[in-house]
Amino acid sequence: MRPQSRISSVARSVFCFVVLAVCLGGPATAQQDKASAPIPPSTLALIKARGSSAEAPILLRAYKKESEIEVWKRAGNGRFVFIKTYPICRWSGQLGPKTKTGDRQTPEGFYTVAKSQMNPNSHYYLSFDVGYPNAYDKAHGYTGSAVMVHGICSSMGCFAMTDTVAGELFAVAREAFSGGQTAFQFQSFPFRMSAANMARYRSDANIAFWRQLKEGSDRFEATGQEPVATVTAGRYAFAPLKDKEQEALAGARVKEEAAHVASLVEDGAAAVRTTYSDGGQHPFWAALISRGVPVGEVSRPEALAYAGQEVVLIPARRKAPPISPLPEAVWAAAIATGTPFANVRTRNFVPPYETPVPRFAFEIAPDYAAKPPLLLRGPAEGLLAAPAFTGTRPLVDIVAQK
Repeated sequence: MRPQSRISSVARSVFCFVVLAVCLGGPATAQQDKASAPIPPSTLALIKARGSSAEAPILLRAYKKESEIEVWKRAGNGRFVFIKTYPICRWSGQLGPKTKTGDRQTPEGFYTVAKSQMNPNSHYYLSFDVGYPNAYDKAHGYTGSAVMVHGICSSMGCFAMTDTVAGELFAVAREAFSGGQTAFQFQSFPFRMSAANMARYRSDANIAFWRQLKEGSDRFEATGQEPVATVTAGRYAFAPLKDKEQEALAGARVKEEAAHVASLVEDGAAAVRTTYSDGGQHPFWAALISRGVPVGEVSRPEALAYAGQEVVLIPARRKAPPISPLPEAVWAAAIATGTPFANVRTRNFVPPYETPVPRFAFEIAPDYAAKPPLLLRGPAEGLLAAPAFTGTRPLVDIVAQK
């Protein structure tokens, strides 16, 4: 074989090897690269500004109606502090818990995400399983699985975040696991659990369940400590905190919020129910999509036109303000002699000076005059014997003799 042919043969072999390596190893390498991407510098700056670190434990909170997920991190003082809010590109179903396979419901409750639930090889860029069903769901016989926080913008019961946001959430969780956290809590709510929202949704069929979630939310916000959620008699229950002062704060917050809700209802807050054709989307993503910015596949875009429709169950009523008393100078002038109101009287009202004197007042004096007291008339009429007065001298003499 001539040298030229030998060189060409070697070149072809090398080329084939490179192509094979790219075909077999390229996607895997790319997958590893995105799974190991660092936390963006801007987010790291926020974490540092809140007194925390990339390796510190995390906690996530999701709100379906607002289409948002919050990242919280434990700060140096031991409390979880808010770091950042991420817009949800797509969630599906209605407000309320997930109860069965295929209902397209995004779950609500307190869930646990372990390191083993992180999926760097997801078909939806990067993802992690939120841990549905949890103990509460199982106690109620709810079915379903594989509920994820993942990339793209398509949901069938998951939290679809787009690839960019899913990648950042994955990185934040990965660093917390690297720092020693074994699992983090994922709190999922129908809406922000404010007193105003609880009053507005008081007539919803899910309100009893949402009140349980509200208690856990209040305890977390009052103390900055992860609520330890358990299930007792089919209801969420929250273990008391070991620190008595912290537990007192948690209990006080729960009572204050309950009183606030009752006050809003008493003042006439409307009661509503919010309906969806199939879930919702954060306005941030809706605005980008309307401008033609690509976010990937969007599930059931036609359903978004009917997202968040409010049905009023009890109309709002304005509570009448208390009537303030008129200043004395005002009402005195209004009823003064010669004014139109001088002779106006309230129906059936009789002034005290015109009220007849009770009858018994007239009978006392004549009877008293006709019949003097017994002590005065007794001796005269022989009813009582007059006392005999012997004087005091004999008594003085007796005392003197002693």
